[in-house]
Amino acid sequence: MLPLFLLALVICNFLGLVGSLNDEGYALLSFKQSIYQDPEGSLSNWNFSDDNPCSWNGITCKDQRVISVSIPKKKLYGFLPSALGSLSDLRHVNLRNNRFFGSLPAELIRGQGLQSLVLYGNSFSGSLPDEIGKLKYLQILDLSENFFNGSLSASITQCKRLKTLDLSQNNFTGPLPDGFGVGLLSLERLDLSFNTFNGSIPSDMGNLSNLQGTVDLSHNLFSGSIPPSLGNLPEKVYIDLTYNNLSGPIPQNGALMNRGPTAFLGNPGLCGPPLKNPCSSGTPGAASSPSSYPFLPNNYPSENTGDNGGKKGRGLSKSAVIAIIACDVIGICLVGLLFSYCYSRICACSKAKDKNRCGFEKGSKERKECLCFTKDESETLSENMEQYDLVPLDTQVAFDLEELLKASAFVLGKSGIGIVYKVVLEDGLALAVRRLGEGGSQRFKEFQTEVEAIGKLRHPNIVTLRAYYWSVDEKLLIYDFVPNGSLATALHGKPGMISFTPLPWSARLKITKGVAKGLVYLHEFSPKKYVHGDLTPSNILLDENMEPRISDFGLGRLANIAGGSPTVQSSRLHVEKPQERPQKSASSQVTAVHSSINLGSFYQAPEALKVVKPSQKWDVYSYGVILLEMITGRTPLVHVGSSEMDLVQWIQLCIEEKRSLLDVLEPFLALDADKEEEIIAILKIAMACVHTNPERRPAMRHISDALDRLVVSSE
Repeated sequence: MLPLFLLALVICNFLGLVGSLNDEGYALLSFKQSIYQDPEGSLSNWNFSDDNPCSWNGITCKDQRVISVSIPKKKLYGFLPSALGSLSDLRHVNLRNNRFFGSLPAELIRGQGLQSLVLYGNSFSGSLPDEIGKLKYLQILDLSENFFNGSLSASITQCKRLKTLDLSQNNFTGPLPDGFGVGLLSLERLDLSFNTFNGSIPSDMGNLSNLQGTVDLSHNLFSGSIPPSLGNLPEKVYIDLTYNNLSGPIPQNGALMNRGPTAFLGNPGLCGPPLKNPCSSGTPGAASSPSSYPFLPNNYPSENTGDNGGKKGRGLSKSAVIAIIACDVIGICLVGLLFSYCYSRICACSKAKDKNRCGFEKGSKERKECLCFTKDESETLSENMEQYDLVPLDTQVAFDLEELLKASAFVLGKSGIGIVYKVVLEDGLALAVRRLGEGGSQRFKEFQTEVEAIGKLRHPNIVTLRAYYWSVDEKLLIYDFVPNGSLATALHGKPGMISFTPLPWSARLKITKGVAKGLVYLHEFSPKKYVHGDLTPSNILLDENMEPRISDFGLGRLANIAGGSPTVQSSRLHVEKPQERPQKSASSQVTAVHSSINLGSFYQAPEALKVVKPSQKWDVYSYGVILLEMITGRTPLVHVGSSEMDLVQWIQLCIEEKRSLLDVLEPFLALDADKEEEIIAILKIAMACVHTNPERRPAMRHISDALDRLVVSSE
């Protein structure tokens, strides 16, 4: 009887232990069981022994009820169970940048209190459930960078409080639902790009008076005319209608006025200003202009055919002919008189003098102005720019604008400073082309000076700027294409990637050295001793030999001169520059850049918030954060329980708590245990770089020297 009694006691204790967890805890454990891979152990403290789940990683409670599930960018691989719908007080769900697949369970969105649903950067598929309309308090719906398909449920117009709707980079089809612009009056951000939405653009979209930034309807199949009501949107809103099947004249009112042609690219049927494709009087849509290229406006100079459109008109009367001849004679006489006057005032310029300056010739008692017809190079070049010429920055540029236009182009990424394309010429040469936008600034000479100075920079660890293009409506920068993507992708993988192999320590050390050498060149040996000012893993690219190449140098200033107004912070919306991704659909061959959280700001030196002029010590701080990221494998925003802190603070906390190296090190690097001394040495360099006092941070040349000595001693 004693063994039976002990067994009964154990069973009772077990049932009591299991029974201590509330219903919400069971629902979350069901979610944990649906996750097949948790490489970072993000859910390791989710267990039966707690009374409630409020202390679990990623869970936030109020009055002991779960109100938030936030587990972003943890490489979780699994699906969403319907059990999550039983969390009746759930307000926020953030599972961005993981590897979730399958459909979105209707039960999840039946909780009518849900306020934000952020699932971008996963592999969800299927249609959006009709129950979405029941979310009366929903404010943020971000499903971008997934594989959702089907039409957009008409019930979404019942989400009256919705402020952010981002469905970009999916496979949604069909027209937008009726009442789209009437039911969603609270919308502040709208991005429907890179889907296959079709039908006409709803005329009631002009009612969305709270929209801000860019309303992105690009890369869809919208057809018909552009509704004039879109002009009722706030004038500061940029409406991107590129690459649809729109036709007819472009309305010239409100937010649609004074827009460059780049907002309407890829719509062969559109006509009228700002395009150079005039509308014919007989048809609502005109023929395609000579260019519909991915990064040039539809106003590339066309050949003058010299015809009169095939129209026959009546001949001029005799009196009209006589009047025209008389005017011509009078005009010729006036031109002759003007020429005689100018000739009397002009003296030849001395050949010995600077051809780009006008000198003065002294007489006996007076000084006579010497006028020169010689134009300086920048004025001549500016005229050429208005004729859409490509300006090479070195002798190795063997292509011209026509070859560039004919090349195949693929979108690599989008940021606050324009879109980047991969362009492959006929001879196989790959280039990266960045569009700076359609700003109408006339500051060409300033732009020319800046871009030519950057074009002179030549270093193995800096991306080379080969050429540029300027017109009033378009500015392009043409770089060498770097094939292996960014350091950010190499460290953390791409959204939706099923298998990912982290970089070994030897590759990280090689990259560390190369970036340091590139910064030393900028700081010490470049003509102006430049500062990058915005160094992140996203703008450190890797070539075919995994050598790092620093990119985006001077980009913020060039964009500002070109007519935009990006700041250093705006360029940091660019979290990643993905290179290639499996094709989702015929209309979507691009991984656009999304960032609800501005990760770029965590690479920014503390003093940058107070000091306007960048210093080289800014770059040193950014470099230190990148070193910490390479050692720990973590992003610069670290989740600790239900709270968040930046990577520098987290490392400092680990040091204060005297944790072991294995607690800090990326698990994959544990295989390089024999490199422990090297890793600790790099960690010490990183901590010196992120010192709060900029004067205490080492110069990049000292860092590079220390790395060289470290590598030599280890060989």
